Formats: sequence, C-alpha cells, structure tokens
Amino acid sequence: MLKRKRKETVLEQSIKWWNPGKTRQWQEDGIDLVIGERSGYYFYDMNGKKLMDVHLNGGTYNLGHRNPELIAALKEAMEYFDIGNHHFPAITRAQLAEDLARSTPENLRYSIFSSGGSEAVDVAVKCARYATKRKKVVSIINGYHGHSGIAVALGNERYSRPFLSEGSKEEFVHVPFNDLEAMEKALREEDVAAVVIETVPATYGFPLPEKGYLSDVKKLCEMYGTLYIADEVQTGLMRTGKLWGFEHYGIKPDILVTSKGFGGGIYPIAATVVSEEAGAWMNEDGFAHISTFGGSELGCIVAMKVLEISQREEVRQNVEFVARYLRTGLEEIKEKYPDFFTGIRQLGVVMGLEFNHPEGAKFVMRSLYKNGVWAIYSMLDPKVLQFKPGLLCDKSYCDELLSRCEESIREAARKVSYQYI
Repeated sequence: MLKRKRKETVLEQSIKWWNPGKTRQWQEDGIDLVIGERSGYYFYDMNGKKLMDVHLNGGTYNLGHRNPELIAALKEAMEYFDIGNHHFPAITRAQLAEDLARSTPENLRYSIFSSGGSEAVDVAVKCARYATKRKKVVSIINGYHGHSGIAVALGNERYSRPFLSEGSKEEFVHVPFNDLEAMEKALREEDVAAVVIETVPATYGFPLPEKGYLSDVKKLCEMYGTLYIADEVQTGLMRTGKLWGFEHYGIKPDILVTSKGFGGGIYPIAATVVSEEAGAWMNEDGFAHISTFGGSELGCIVAMKVLEISQREEVRQNVEFVARYLRTGLEEIKEKYPDFFTGIRQLGVVMGLEFNHPEGAKFVMRSLYKNGVWAIYSMLDPKVLQFKPGLLCDKSYCDELLSRCEESIREAARKVSYQYI
C-alpha cells in the first residue's frame, strides 16, 4: 500500500517526478516533512514525528484534519451523488447557492462555483469586467490571489514574472495597502473594472486594515463606478470571529470569493458570490463560463456542512475564546523576549507574529518544527510568522501550543543573537 512507502522513497520521487525545487528548498530550510497520518489539529510526519498544525494549509483545515462530521456527510453523499454534470441544474448546487445567498450581504445573489480559489478569483474579475465594460483591475502591492490566469497578475511579481504573466500596467495596477490617496489616484479616471482586496493580506504578513480604510475604498469604488471584490479565501468562514472578515469593517462587497476552508480539507470547492449586476451575464448567455469540476455535487455537500458548522453559535464563541486566550499567552511570551518578538497582528484567529529580524520567522519556524509545531513564515515578509489556529481548538490544545511556542521563540532568539556576535 502507498502509506507503507519509506519517507526517503517519497522524497526521491518528489525530486525526480514532482517538484524538485520546492522539495529541495524545504530540506535546506530544515523542514524534513512528508505528512502521514492526520487528525484534528495534529498530523504526523511519515517517520512518526507529531506536529500541532497552526498553518492549516492557509485555513483549509479550519475545522481540523479529517473532521468526522464532514467525512460522514461525504460518505453519505457518495451513496447517491458523484461530481454531477456542470451543464445542468442540481439539487446540491441549487441548495448551496441559496445557503450562500442567505449567509452573505443582501446585495449578493448568485453563486458561481469553482474547484479552487484562483479560479474563483478569475471568475470574479471576469464578472466585474462584464458588468462595467472595463478591463483594468487594481490590487494591493504584495497581495496574493492565486496562481491561475488572471489571479496571478493581481499578486506579487515573484509568481507572475516566471511565466510572463505580469500583464500590462494599463491592465493591472498595484497600489500600497492602507494608502487611500494611491487608491483614489488609480480609480479617478473611471476606467477600473474592479478593486480586489484580501481583507487581511495573508502572504504579505497579515497587515491589518487601518481604521476606515476598507470602507473608504468601497466608497471610492461606488464614486468611480468600480466593483469591490472581497477575497475571503483565508479570512472567511468565521476565522475572524465573524463569518466574513469584511463584516468587521461595515462594507458590502459587490463580489465575494471563498475557498480553502470551504471544502473542509475533504473536497475541493470554491465559490464566487456576485450581485445581480455582476452576474447579469448569466441571463444573457449562461454558457459563457464553464468549469467541469466547479460545484462538484460531492463538494457542495461538504461545503454545506462546513457553512452550517462555521455558523454555529458555540463555534463563534470558541473562536472568540481561542483568539483571546492565545493573545494573552503570546503577549506574556513577547514581554520575555521584547527585542526579538516585537508584535502580534490579529483579527480573530487570523494572526501574524512579528520578529525583529528580516528573516526572523524562518528561525522561529525551524524551532517550532523541532518542538512539534507547524507554522510557516509569510512568503512575502519572512519576518512575520503565519500563526493560524483552528476554530475548534480547546484550552488544553492552546496551553500545549503556548508552551511549545515559548520554548521555540526562546531558542530562535538565541540563534538570531548569535548571528550578530
């Protein structure tokens, strides 16, 4: 059986047949990991090393690895459903679309399903271009919205340049986050189809929106005839303490994108939820966009259960507890190492830990890994550690996590200080 393979064999296969650069880079970074068994907020390396998961694959495992309720829903669905046929109405897609309409602001109506977040962002931009009859799109410098055709051009050039996918500056405009003046300058010619913003930009290191920034951007969009696309792939589904992160800022986007945790780590699915204006093309030509695996009926079943669990009052209250409890513990650790551990960026259980070294989060990541915790540095700001506990963590898990974090931050601080001697 596959699970009986030796770890060394998997690494060799990965270098030879899968992704040599990524596989070697992790080895160089000291992360000798091939994931084996997994359950809840833990997983095991193939050689048996147990790790607490506070990366969650970008929030994919909000509800834990192999969540029993999600597995039960999928098993039951497989008695009757398969992926379905994307051309025709389906019980599952119709119901999930209605559930999303009832779980989002009243101005959003139609749901267009995809198999992943990048595709869903592409769909969002296509809808905005249809509605406005404009092509230009504005996004944030060092933002991240995926790797597919349109989405990759919205993010950092690290991901677009190797594939000659940057797009022209007349088509894709990047402005600094929290810079309202730059945003207005980009919009004032009234030629922008959409502004795309991740409510808290994760790959950029979780900088938080300044007070009034997102609501003012939405007002500028309304003023200049531009649609606002909220990328909630990592900040949605109760991670911030509200179902959607933008709810904290009093805005109603014209288009919402959700993915990652939407499939519960069990079945890939994403959704682009649009206003009637942005979805009007479906009345003109409903075949204009096609996705064979978008809205797989099995995926819809899982997503409905994810949406239901995420909105339970006890889950909301638990997110509030975990966010508060971990913040208190992390602040105590920060007080012990103030020269190294310098800040905590937080909205609910969306958290970024700042360190006073340009690659401080890499040092912390390595120490955490050694001590049984998996968290990853922000790819576009390696002084910030992505720290993303799950929605269902309990107090004992948090206590264990804080203990391992303190030990790891102490070790990393010493290693960094030695570098300067």
